[in-house]
Amino acid sequence: MHLETEIDIDAPASVAWAVLANISQWPTWTDSVRSVESADVKPLRPGASAALALRGGPTTNWVVTEVSAGESFTWQAKMPGVTSSAGHVIESRPGGCRVRLSVEHRGPAALLLRPFLKRVTVRNLALEAAGLKRRSEELSFAA
Repeated sequence: MHLETEIDIDAPASVAWAVLANISQWPTWTDSVRSVESADVKPLRPGASAALALRGGPTTNWVVTEVSAGESFTWQAKMPGVTSSAGHVIESRPGGCRVRLSVEHRGPAALLLRPFLKRVTVRNLALEAAGLKRRSEELSFAA
């Protein structure tokens, strides 16, 4: 199951990236993350990991699999019967940037839990996008 959302942000891509790449601060700007524990994600790089308590879900360890500094990163979490992969892509556009957030759930338990996973993921993607927009624009306008 693949789910995604896009949002236009009236702030430079570099500002949105700075917010997005500072994973230990996610609970301060997105309601989709209750807490970040044992974060080893500075700098953001393949193999870096953080334990995130997502709204509506358990605390799960996410491991970065790909990074293109300033542009995108992907990470993955494995739970019994479900592997989740989340992508974060920032593209510059006139007057700001566009951010695409995506999550893909795979595995036998993902099929069984599809309605629950879809509901929680759609909500959390919307919360993350709105929070990223708000925080990035606050920082950009304050500068």
